[in-house]
Parts: sequence; structure tokens; C-alpha cells
Amino acid sequence: MNGVAPDLAVVAGETSGDLLAAVVLKGLRARHPQWETAGIGGPAMGQHGFNAWWPSEKLAVRGYVEVLRHYREIVGIRDGLQQRLLAQPPRLFMGVDAPDFNLKLEHVLKSRGVPVVHLVCPSIWAWRPERIDQLKASTDHVLCIFPFEPALLAKAGIDATYVGHPLAPLIPMEPDQRAARTALGLPGSSPVVALLPGSRASEVKYLLPRFMAAAALVLKEKPAMRFVLPALPALRGEIDRQVHASGLAGAITVVNGQSHAVLAACDVTLIASGTATLEAALFKRPMVIAYNMHWLSWLIMRRKKMQPWVGLPNILCSEFVVPELLQDRATPAALAAEVLAWFDAPVRVAQVKQRFVELHVTLMRDTVALACGVIERLMTPPESKRGPEPAGSEANHALENAGSTRNPKADS
Repeated sequence: MNGVAPDLAVVAGETSGDLLAAVVLKGLRARHPQWETAGIGGPAMGQHGFNAWWPSEKLAVRGYVEVLRHYREIVGIRDGLQQRLLAQPPRLFMGVDAPDFNLKLEHVLKSRGVPVVHLVCPSIWAWRPERIDQLKASTDHVLCIFPFEPALLAKAGIDATYVGHPLAPLIPMEPDQRAARTALGLPGSSPVVALLPGSRASEVKYLLPRFMAAAALVLKEKPAMRFVLPALPALRGEIDRQVHASGLAGAITVVNGQSHAVLAACDVTLIASGTATLEAALFKRPMVIAYNMHWLSWLIMRRKKMQPWVGLPNILCSEFVVPELLQDRATPAALAAEVLAWFDAPVRVAQVKQRFVELHVTLMRDTVALACGVIERLMTPPESKRGPEPAGSEANHALENAGSTRNPKADS
């Protein structure tokens, strides 16, 4: 193999994983600038010295049928990465979400003596509860982004720490809508809807046509409405093609990335179910959650569902705070009606924003210190790579332990 073993190997799938991992990598780089980090990641991680052997977009596939179409390539990437990491073992491996890809890889690495941390607990409380056994066998510690998860994992003997949501400290309690609109070239006085059809090619395929048709219906009711759509570079060509084909190019502003600026700028967002819905909640934006996938994938996933909600804001609030329109219910007419309903209900908008403020407070923790504390404690420190103990390490370890739920047998 070329090069040397990284201090920290990371696998982050898709855009959300790239953003979450980047927050932790930024903190680690400030504390340990000499550490080498490598694996699978995206541009946000690359800003903090991460060496991406494969881009995170290769793992951006959702749905059983969709995964089958890319199965050979994904398994080939995992096998190649596994061989590389076994030949040159890192001091620690961190899997970021992407449990279908990461847990099997983590199990192999853990069995060979590589410490394993998993960031973002799989949604065992929402579907596929059997994953908890796989999680226990594959990881040494789980970094949880929701407060109720460590106690749940402790019952299964899994060490875990609630680190808060890494993006919560980065998003202001009161986003500056006017500044965001100015930065994106959007009118300051017009109503604005953000269209977020997802960061996967399959999501753009199944959802964007519905979002475009819904936008056209909204525009008929409110001709002053403007739409803004953040696009990943890899999907920009297809998105531009659909926008121009829809005849709505004059009303829709497509921008490269900048999803946070888009959420800050909008009044309401029409958004694909996924981690982006929680980001929208942190920006205190009313939303309409939608999803549509291959019919067979939908049938399989629906049978494994354990809660009445799919959207993360609704799950965390334990009620339908915002509407969810899934599969056959996600018609353009229904989507347009729910979007328009937010503009006619100022009291409802104020109430949901207050709920999201409360949620934001709950998710606020010193994520960097907590996550870095766990990683530093578990990392195997060969003398050849061990650097000086970072400043404030004892305080950070104390902070990390304060947020942990640990298996008492783990230290015996």
C-alpha cells in the first residue's frame, strides 16, 4: 500500500454525514494538527485536511431496490477499504451514520483490535430494532445526537455518549433571513419557498418532478412566490434540466450547495424526509416533509416502521408538528396545498417556530469537546505517533464522562 496508516480513518456517507464529520474533524485538527485522517468523505471534511480515498457521494443511495442497483460498486468500495485498513490499521475508526455500510466494516476492524466509534446512533427506536445487536458487536462507543439514545443503548450494554447535534451550535437561534436572501440574490420582500428534494440521485429522480409540479400550482395561487433550490455539483446538471423543462426557470433560483443559506432565506420549505428536516427545524422553518421511492422499497420499509412519524422533527416532538406526505400521498396538489397552508396560518407558524426553539436548546451541547474526548480516550496511541496531551484535556475528559452512559463491565 502507498502511504502510511492514518491516525483516524472515517467513513461518512452522503452530504449530511460529510457535514457532521467535518465538525468533529475541525475540533480534532485544532487539538492534534499532526494527525492524519483518511477514508470516505466529502468536501466539508476535505476543508479540515481529510484525505478522501473515495467520495462520500458513492454511498448516497437509499432504498432496497436502489441499493441493489449499486450493490456491486458499493461492496467493491467496502472490500477495497477494508483491505487497505487491515493492511495499514488506523489508531481508531469512526463510522458516521451509513449503518448498512459501516457496521459490517466496523465489526471486522473491531475484531482485529482497531477501536471503533460510531457517530449517529442508527434509528433502532424508529425501525429495524434488531440492529442493536449488530451495533454492540461492531462498536466500542456510540456518539449519540439525540438525548434519549444513551439510556436505550445502555440497556443493551453499549457504551454511549450524548454529544448533541453537531450542527446545533453552528446554527443561530434567530437566523438572519434578510442577510441570507441578499447573499443568494433573492428579493427581500417576496415570499420564498425552499425546495430540498434530497442529496441522492434517486431522490432527485422520484421527488424533484413532484416538487416542480407543486411549485407550479403554488405559483398560480401566489404569483409573487419565489423558489430557491440548493443543488450538489454532481446533481446540478439534472436539476437544471428539470427546472428548464418545467417552465419555472424564472421563478426558481438554483444555487450550488449553500443549503443552510437557503434554509435561512426561506419562509417555508418543501423538503425530502431525512436529516435535512432536522436542519430545517434548527433554522426554525415551517416545512412540508415528503418522500417517494421505488414501490418495492416502500413496501419493505413500511413493514419495519415502529412509529407513526417519519420526519425527525415530528419524531423528536412526538407529534405531527409538521405535515408528512409519503409515497402515493405526495401528489403535487397535496404538496402545494400544505405549502400554501403555512402562509395562511401565522399563529400556527409562530407555534411551530417556538417548538423548534425548544428543540434547538435540547440539542445544544459542546459536541466537539464531547466527541473529541471519547476519541482521544479510545485511540490506540503508538509511541511513534503520540503527541503532547492537548491543552484542557482533563477538563474535556470530565465533560465527556458527564455526558456518557457506559457499560460498567467495560472497564473491568
